[in-house]
Amino acid sequence: ELFESEFAAYHSRAFGLMTPNCTTAIHLALAGLGIGPGDDVVVPESTWVGSTAGIMHARGNTVFADIDPVTWCLSRETVAAVVTPQTRAIIAVDLYGNMPRWPELQAYADERGIPVIEDAAEALGSQYRGVRAGKYGVASVFSFHRTKTLTTGEGGMLLIDDPDLYERCKFLRDHGRAPGSYFNTEIAYKYMPSNIQAAVGHGQFLRINELLQKKRDTFLRFQSNLGGQSGLQLNEESAEMLNGAWATAVVFSPETGVTRDLAIGALAERSIPLRPFFYPLSSLPAYAGNCTGGADRSPVAYEKSEYGIHLPCAMNLTTEQIDYVSEALIEVLTEHA
Repeated sequence: ELFESEFAAYHSRAFGLMTPNCTTAIHLALAGLGIGPGDDVVVPESTWVGSTAGIMHARGNTVFADIDPVTWCLSRETVAAVVTPQTRAIIAVDLYGNMPRWPELQAYADERGIPVIEDAAEALGSQYRGVRAGKYGVASVFSFHRTKTLTTGEGGMLLIDDPDLYERCKFLRDHGRAPGSYFNTEIAYKYMPSNIQAAVGHGQFLRINELLQKKRDTFLRFQSNLGGQSGLQLNEESAEMLNGAWATAVVFSPETGVTRDLAIGALAERSIPLRPFFYPLSSLPAYAGNCTGGADRSPVAYEKSEYGIHLPCAMNLTTEQIDYVSEALIEVLTEHA
């Protein structure tokens, strides 16, 4: 409870509910909102499947939307292109620490009475116009996976302001029972975390500024090394958007001729491990037969995937390693110019 309350207060939220992982936090939020069979939920093509799996668990319909070419997130325009009268929720993902143009997206959703869930799993420390990631939407979620800036090995957090939604989600989190009782009024979920996880998380939360600064230092070093190279796009950083930089992503311009697979192979020869930019979810076998996405409907997401990678992001990266990765990328670019 201490970790929940302090983490919520840090993000200017009223309530926090820790969960076993971020995927369960999203499902819990959808369940709390009453999402069920026949309900459409809009999600971005570019994200990890954990952002969207809860829709299937709730037996709703997954509706894929394209991403903005600058933010790599949903925008008012990409959401408007796929919203229908059956749309009951939007899950907006803060990808690689980037954030949507939240005031525009939130205003669009509010005009139509559609609740928004902010997936801030990759955006701890990011801010848009001075507002921390995790404050947007009716609910927001975070991940404490072993790869994240703040980790409990596995774990997640659901943040909420509305007391009724909070009480509903809290009820559903622990087998549909009143706190402290064995009297169940619904069959719900077992999404309780452990106190050991929370103790690890709270210990790291007490040094959150140190952890965030390490991520920022890595990102800013990559940005300094690579930001002036033509044909490269990195995570967004602007006067309005401060990036928490869970991982530094790079997208090559198609004109460079450097694809995701080419870059991964070339740097592997230099003993540098890279991972691909997230695949468009509609391209995965897991979503085979889902007709709401595809390259024609989401061209930006498909292009970013074909030409995008993300760079090493471990907390123990040294400046020398960051420079070595940067030099290798520049070499690959030069070789294929």
